[in-house]
Amino acid sequence: MPETINREEEKPPHQRLKRYWKVAVLANIKDDDHPKPEGVPPDAFADFDHIETIDLLRAALETDGHSTTFIQADRDLPFALREVQPDICFNIAEGLGGDAREAQVPALLEMLGIPYTGSRVLANGISLDKTLTKRIWRDRGLPVAPFQEFTTGEEPLRPELKFPLFVKPAREGTGMGVDMNAIVKNENELRERAVYIINTYQQPALVETFLPGREFTVGILGRADAKLYSRHPDWYEKDGFHRFPVLELDSTRSVTPWVYSQEAKSKDVGADGAPGYFCPADIEPELEKKLKNFALRAHQLLYTLDVSRTDIRLDEEGNPRVMEINTLPGLTPDYSDLCLQAAAEGIRYEDLVLDILYLGASRWGMLEPREYVNDTPKKK
Repeated sequence: MPETINREEEKPPHQRLKRYWKVAVLANIKDDDHPKPEGVPPDAFADFDHIETIDLLRAALETDGHSTTFIQADRDLPFALREVQPDICFNIAEGLGGDAREAQVPALLEMLGIPYTGSRVLANGISLDKTLTKRIWRDRGLPVAPFQEFTTGEEPLRPELKFPLFVKPAREGTGMGVDMNAIVKNENELRERAVYIINTYQQPALVETFLPGREFTVGILGRADAKLYSRHPDWYEKDGFHRFPVLELDSTRSVTPWVYSQEAKSKDVGADGAPGYFCPADIEPELEKKLKNFALRAHQLLYTLDVSRTDIRLDEEGNPRVMEINTLPGLTPDYSDLCLQAAAEGIRYEDLVLDILYLGASRWGMLEPREYVNDTPKKK
């Protein structure tokens, strides 16, 4: 008699539609107890997370019955994944250096066939390269400030670039390489700053027109079929996206006036020297609509998935210019910009985190449409 084959057992774990999952939170952690290695920039690892953030993230995931574990996204990650065998990974890992470091963990998970949250390899690889991102946005009609990439510091300055200019690393985040010296007012300052960035961060310097106007950031959540998998389908508009309230960042009162630096970002909300955070921003409806449209367009043009946050600043004439996108937005409650935006409209931290989880899981066939949605009863 032929042996009976259990087809259910043949399926990968993520296709068995379990109600509760083993979720591995993947992140790089700041280690304040040990000095930085020699030869790295002074603000290296600024975009790594504190263990307290990981603990809060795990607690949020566990509120819906899932079990969690934390795995440090270091060179032992492949071996840890084999040992833990998670159903899905909640990815906020920043990577360990080199080009497109934020794509390292998604690429590994893709190769191993392990489900994960957030954007996939290409979007994470492109978004950290600010120059390439701006080229894509510019060529597809999004407004960006005039810019130029310097690889030696000796390149002739393009005529459309007028002083003052702003100089920063082309492939970093979290305000790394950004301080009051980032604003340059003449040729000598430009050359000196560009060479400093190139040598210190071992990457090109991005030079762009300094934008003196108000600064905003806009979070995006969802995708076309988000309503089918969210526990809160009412969050999402007909196109499947949720636009968070616009958050204004007032750097005029910060430790680095007019510059949203890494030093300013590291301060707690409301602390001396921290920027002002105003959400919803006090802006005209027309500007609000424009900022949200630009943020969604920026998200879509890079094939970003499920969640992002886009920074936009006004030029000297008050026109919005898209600056950069974060495909791995911070998730520290009462601190990270996306969390402040969610709180401003009454979205609980736990619900935000769980929706990111379920949007990611749905892409891997881990849940049936509307499995986690509590439908509102129809009126008789």
